[in-house]
Amino acid sequence: QVQLVESGGGLAQAGDSLGLSCAASGGIFSLNTMGWFRQAPGKEREFVAAISRKALTTDYADSVKGRFTISKDNAKNTMFLQMNSLKPEDTAVYYCAATRMVFTTSASDYDYWGQGTQVTVSS
Repeated sequence: QVQLVESGGGLAQAGDSLGLSCAASGGIFSLNTMGWFRQAPGKEREFVAAISRKALTTDYADSVKGRFTISKDNAKNTMFLQMNSLKPEDTAVYYCAATRMVFTTSASDYDYWGQGTQVTVSS
């Protein structure tokens, strides 16, 4: 059973940087794509970034392109999200997710989810 555990996040001011980590365990060899999603209060969960198994392919939501960077360390079974130039609209609970699909940015395609970590950006 795949388990995903996020860490990082917290409070930041607009313009600051924060980093998130996602440690994967259990059955990770079946995973082909990992991603980050976020959900703000009163809003639906939305795609943030995704990375393929060997990190050869990445994709970002338009709202975070140029500011966020997704990466992974396969040796440590860990995925990262570096968030720079944070904006108040980045405030949300951020979720790590994983899927056996080759590459997808659709939340419904992801089989495994972390518990989420709060990111709050003040103006």
